[in-house]
Amino acid sequence: MNAPQGLLFASVDALRVLAQENIQPRPVNQAALDTCMSRSDPDTHARFTFLVGDSVVGAGEKDVQVEPIGSGQVHHPTDGSAMILVEGSVFFGGPSNTPAWIASYYIDVFPVSNEDYARFVAATGHEPPYHWPDGQCPPEIRDHPVVFVTWNDASAYAAWAGKSLPTGQQWEKAARGTRGTVYPWGDQPTPAKCNVRENGVGLTTPRDCYQSGVSPYGVYDMCGNVWEWCSTETKPGRHELKGGAWTSPFLRSTPSSFNDANATMKDDDTGFRCVVAADAMEELLRGR
Repeated sequence: MNAPQGLLFASVDALRVLAQENIQPRPVNQAALDTCMSRSDPDTHARFTFLVGDSVVGAGEKDVQVEPIGSGQVHHPTDGSAMILVEGSVFFGGPSNTPAWIASYYIDVFPVSNEDYARFVAATGHEPPYHWPDGQCPPEIRDHPVVFVTWNDASAYAAWAGKSLPTGQQWEKAARGTRGTVYPWGDQPTPAKCNVRENGVGLTTPRDCYQSGVSPYGVYDMCGNVWEWCSTETKPGRHELKGGAWTSPFLRSTPSSFNDANATMKDDDTGFRCVVAADAMEELLRGR
């Protein structure tokens, strides 16, 4: 452990006390903390922030909050899922924050749950995830994201529901907002706001578990819990995955991070959510 790391971790208990008593550090101490943070590697930064939670931020970050920009929720007529409008605009995406125009669309507020997927299986006869006992969704995980689904399974659900899988850019915009924040909740690395490896949960969690980690559009689980299939094909037979999972290190779970897999891959940390073009969704809602 180098000198900046030692100073940081020696400060943890004192910072927790200051936070509990609502006491601001003296300027000279805040400056020293900011210097140590700036000289630390990303892993140290993330671990330190995880230990102190939201009790300490850099001097320039105290008043930064992500303003909600999503419109009111609607429910899709086919699968009943809550969806939110992401209005057409430029957003900053990818590791280099490249600007891109994305047309308006609706996206699922939550990843598709086991309960959602069970209705699809019952309606179509599609093969259920192999870990469901006797092909039945266990009640204790009905509100967890469905896992052990291939890209083809996810696409079949989307087609049944009258939706599609999001492109990588659609998914990332819903996660980061138009400002291109690093994480759904802003720019501060806070592993406690999501289900990632550092938290030691060791399995999927209910989709609304991390309410402080929602995106600017009010979309849940865009960092951690499960990787999510996207429609974007990276190579023949391979498709993009977004968001990290409960098995992922926090630094691997930023919405801009790249990952992909073969369309036949299925694992205990991979699920999906869906989108609908705005004009198509509005026509569906008018026709109800």
